[in-house]
Amino acid sequence: MTTLKAQLQEDLTAAIKDRDELRSSTIRLTLSAVTSEEVAGKEKRELSDDEVLKVIGREAKKRREAATAFDDAGRTEQAARERLEGEVLAGYLPKQLSDEELAAIVAAAVAESGASGPQGMGAVMKLVRPKVDGLAEGGRVAAAVKAALAG
Repeated sequence: MTTLKAQLQEDLTAAIKDRDELRSSTIRLTLSAVTSEEVAGKEKRELSDDEVLKVIGREAKKRREAATAFDDAGRTEQAARERLEGEVLAGYLPKQLSDEELAAIVAAAVAESGASGPQGMGAVMKLVRPKVDGLAEGGRVAAAVKAALAG
């Protein structure tokens, strides 16, 4: 079985051969971020697939935020490109939880913790986070927990 990093490198080679500029530049930037993460700290190390997934998730989040910023500035072409790059990266990420699935997990955690009101948010988040790690963004999770505790 190939590692996720090796898969990215193979996909980069294929994208370059296909002359797919969008895919090749997106994957190249992502591999650069992975390499930067590997050499960060006191000594170089090889990232596990889970760590590579986290880097890809960070890169995808950057694309979403940049697309929003470009939209707000009226630069629709750049926003569209950022969204396309985000779609390329989404192909490497696990499928995200739907709002209904996330709400069900949050409701179960609220019931388990017995929390009520905003002061119970930390206890609920502690239970929810391990179940949804990598499957839902932190902001979405926090919003779902707030909604569940509010009413």
